[in-house]
Amino acid sequence: MQTSFSDAEYDSKKKVTRRDRVLSELERLVPWEALEKLIEPHYFSGKRGRPPIGLKRMLRMYVVQNCFNLSDEGIEDAVYDSQAIRRFVGVDIGREGAPDKTTVQHFRVLLEEQGLTRGIFDTINVNLSKNGLILKKGTVVDATIIAAPSSTKNEEGERDSEMHQTKKGNQYHFGMKAHIGVDAETGTVHSLVTTAANVSDVTQVHGLLHGEQSDVVGDAGYRGVEKREENLGKAVTWHVAMRPGKRRMLMMDTAWGQMLEKVEKIKASIRAKVEHPFHIIKNRFGLRKVRYRGLAKNTAHLYTLFGLANLFINKKRLDAINGIVAS
Repeated sequence: MQTSFSDAEYDSKKKVTRRDRVLSELERLVPWEALEKLIEPHYFSGKRGRPPIGLKRMLRMYVVQNCFNLSDEGIEDAVYDSQAIRRFVGVDIGREGAPDKTTVQHFRVLLEEQGLTRGIFDTINVNLSKNGLILKKGTVVDATIIAAPSSTKNEEGERDSEMHQTKKGNQYHFGMKAHIGVDAETGTVHSLVTTAANVSDVTQVHGLLHGEQSDVVGDAGYRGVEKREENLGKAVTWHVAMRPGKRRMLMMDTAWGQMLEKVEKIKASIRAKVEHPFHIIKNRFGLRKVRYRGLAKNTAHLYTLFGLANLFINKKRLDAINGIVAS
């Protein structure tokens, strides 16, 4: 493709922005061919009607949309506003327009309805597993609350019926929960379950185990997990944190108390792995509130986000495997 004046001007700029860095990382980390192969059988073939927009372009717009927390209209505007995003997506606005918000929405709905966001998550994890980045010996479980709009000032005049209120500490939260299981060695998310915010964390552990782990680590909210019917007979060792009140009562002037405190610190250092994926989707990807109504659409969205988060979690390891030296 002939280099346009805007491309040449963009290439001459000296500052590499955060957006440039993220797009460069996505270019090399995302298994593009595998994802296109996953989606292609479900994508519009264009035998009738106007020719479809290329799958490669739509997939790239979808990935950028999720990484920068953009709406369907927002990603359309971003293609026009940002030379970096235009280049990444492959749009030359001197010759053609960007896919509009309706086209973006149709692509997103296709992925949701065909269960392809779960496929994106699984495909990324298969790629990581082939590179030895999901070891499966231990699992850390945790959950985070994702807020939903509590206002009833909408067309339906009511809150989302699939979201619920819960109390954490002295504060009430309305929304949903994302329960995840991560690899204890790398912090890679291998399992996801979503519920309303008022569902207890300990009730969802069985859905977060892949069956090959020998140890499971969780915070004090998972006390009694080994006694639950769905977990009886599982060949795992449970490592659940001591309740804060009980931990404060440890007699630190005794060898026994000091040993128990050391064990709790070791558990905490392992549990810290589970906080990184939450940090990425909430702070780096900007998911502070659910984007859609209902658990199904938001679950589909979360599968994509956690799949992409896994790539960033393993960025240094993947670069080392591919012989890329960090700048």
